Amino acid sequence: MEILGRCTWVMRWTLRLMMATVILAGCGGKPSDAAGFVNLTQHPDAALWGLWSAAQESVARQIDLNPIQQKANHAPPDLRPGDPRARTVQPRQIKVVAQPDVTAGELYAEAGVARNNPTGLIACPQPCNVRFAAAYSLYARRETRYARSWESHDDSFNLLLEYEFASHILYALGYDVKRR
Repeated sequence: MEILGRCTWVMRWTLRLMMATVILAGCGGKPSDAAGFVNLTQHPDAALWGLWSAAQESVARQIDLNPIQQKANHAPPDLRPGDPRARTVQPRQIKVVAQPDVTAGELYAEAGVARNNPTGLIACPQPCNVRFAAAYSLYARRETRYARSWESHDDSFNLLLEYEFASHILYALGYDVKRR
C-alpha cells in the first residue's frame, strides 16, 4: 500500500512538473520575432535604428528597384511611387555584421579588378547578382553583411546600411528586390 501511495505521489508530481513546463514554454514568445537587430557592429543600436527609420522614409517617398543596373548597365530606372506601409515595417532580429574585405590579390585573381587594400568589398554569395559588393543582404536569413573597412567611415557606412535596410523593407512588403 505504501509503494502505491508513493507511485501516485510521484506521478502527480511529474504531471504537475510537465504541465508547468508546457505553460512556461508557451509564455516566452519567439525571440526571433522581436523588433530589433542582432548588432555585431561597432555602432550602437540607436544608430542602426536611425538608419532603419531613414530607410523607412526613403521607401515611403519613392522606390527604386534597379539602382545597381542603372549605374552598371545604364538601364532605365524602375521607379515606383513611395509606399507608406514602409513606415510600419520593423526589423525582426536582422543580424548586422562586418566581414573581412577581400584582399586586392583575391579581387584581381577572381575578377581581374585592380584595387588597393582594403578593397572595401566582400564576396557576395548566391543569389547576389554580382561577385563582389560593399554590402549585401540575405532577406530570408534576416542578415546584412558589409566590408569591415567601411566600419570607420560613418558617412559611407550609413549609406550602405540605409540602402540594405531599404531592401529589407521592400522585401518585407513583397517587392522583387533581386535587382537591388
